[in-house]
Amino acid sequence: MRMSLVLELQDVPGQLVAALEPIASVGANIVTIIHERDVKTGALVPVQVTIEGDKETLDLAIKKLTEKGIRIIEKDGIPLKEKVNAILVGKISEEELKGIVDNINNLEGVKVADLSLKMSTTSSTIKVTMEAEHNSLGLLEDKIHKIGVEHRLLVITET
Repeated sequence: MRMSLVLELQDVPGQLVAALEPIASVGANIVTIIHERDVKTGALVPVQVTIEGDKETLDLAIKKLTEKGIRIIEKDGIPLKEKVNAILVGKISEEELKGIVDNINNLEGVKVADLSLKMSTTSSTIKVTMEAEHNSLGLLEDKIHKIGVEHRLLVITET
């Protein structure tokens, strides 16, 4: 049985070897590796790895990768996590911003990955990038719009 994974690795020396170790340690065979540094987003590089083994071995490889903190963003062509951007505009305090981030991070399968903020005495613009598992996307969209209503913020999301 073959499985194709896309891993998201930091663009620092040794990360690829560290990601391959858990796969080899369970006896899975590495068939192909596609590592394109030109495709990176920020400091992260997607690496496609095709592995081979029986179902139990492949499941164990995924478990070991996850335990090691290696992010699997796609499995057999199906995205497991998506990045979602939202822009919030309005007057907001630092304390309210912290509450918003905590609110988002408390959703199962969701976390704030990046935050850009411009604050003035009259208005704030916040760009928040979140990572969400596929089954959490609807929950995240609902939460962002509720936050907008609650804090009287204009909410702009991707479609």
